[in-house]
Amino acid sequence: MTKPSSRLHFLDAIRAFAIMMMLQGHFVHALLGDVYRDKSNLIYSVWEYFRGMTAPTFFTITGFIFTFLLLKQEAVGFENPRVLKGIKRAIKVIFWGYLLRLSFYAVFKGTVNPSFFYVDVLQCIGTSLLLLIGVYLISYRYNKALFQNVILGVGVVIFLLQPMYGKCILEFLPKTIANYFTNRNGSIFTLFPWFGYVCFGSFMATLFLKFRTHQKFYAYATSILLLVGLLLMLWSSSVLMMLHDVTNIAIFKSVAYNNFLFIRLGNVCVLFAVFLLLKNYFTHSVINKIGGQTLSIYIIHFFVLYGSWFGLGLNRFFYRDLSPWEALIGALLFVAGICTLVIYYYKYEDKLKLQFHHLLNVVFSAIKVNLKEVFVNIKNDIIRIYRSIRYARR
Repeated sequence: MTKPSSRLHFLDAIRAFAIMMMLQGHFVHALLGDVYRDKSNLIYSVWEYFRGMTAPTFFTITGFIFTFLLLKQEAVGFENPRVLKGIKRAIKVIFWGYLLRLSFYAVFKGTVNPSFFYVDVLQCIGTSLLLLIGVYLISYRYNKALFQNVILGVGVVIFLLQPMYGKCILEFLPKTIANYFTNRNGSIFTLFPWFGYVCFGSFMATLFLKFRTHQKFYAYATSILLLVGLLLMLWSSSVLMMLHDVTNIAIFKSVAYNNFLFIRLGNVCVLFAVFLLLKNYFTHSVINKIGGQTLSIYIIHFFVLYGSWFGLGLNRFFYRDLSPWEALIGALLFVAGICTLVIYYYKYEDKLKLQFHHLLNVVFSAIKVNLKEVFVNIKNDIIRIYRSIRYARR
């Protein structure tokens, strides 16, 4: 039986793959020239298809890893240490999601930029984690198996109801709240359907934990994921149409005609199967470090590419201006540069903190000395002026 640590390497590898796909996807999407965005071009269409796998993979692996760590604990409910850690992590992620979109130029003018209230991937992930924790706390009070069934049911319902909530505008809600449910106001990601992928990832984690002690666990898991993935990719639309014909429920037909959610879930399952098959090749520490620092990588890439607070990023200077070769080379350098920066920062984190604290001490010491000299000079000037006034009176 393989040790659990190998399984964690596999999880980190998927997360590292997803974050690197996101880096190159954002770079090319932001900077590739419009004239080269030709969907009839095979290379561009293949790139666009695989780019579309990034978000589903990221949300699925988020639900998987969080539930995997949550349910590995023997304690349940609020006594489970992962509950409080998860809440803190979720709040931190949501906070960064808003902070990255803040424009200091708008703040200096005494206002807040409208895009500050848009919901992006970080707010969506953070809120999804809070919802996942809520489902866990409610269902685990009654039955351990209930959480597994509920989370699967929620994921299926979210995917099936997409044609209904996808058209909602929600004008009766404040925009700050409505932005979590509709993209009509500018949100990039919304809670639905993306929480559905988190639910499916969570469900997969419950199965992994349940059967992980089986002697041929990885062989069976790889085969099942590959089979389920191919079924979802090739036949989920046909199954939905068959359900419509049998039940005459219109929602099945609507989903079948725009079946991107189940197909993308199939992509994720196949990707999981590939990484499981190659799990023994993903034990390098660099992969684990990249997979373990996805939030830091996302934050730094946002500053470098989009400029964040001041808007002085690559996007400002090269927006849709690169040729395919420039975009390719630039994307490779961008991914390598951001990942290297984060890895070396955490490698020398303690040294950097010491140097930073030393620098602060030097600065404050200099300020203290300078202030002392200033006060001495002011004192001498006051005495000189006073003596001059007294001498003038005589």
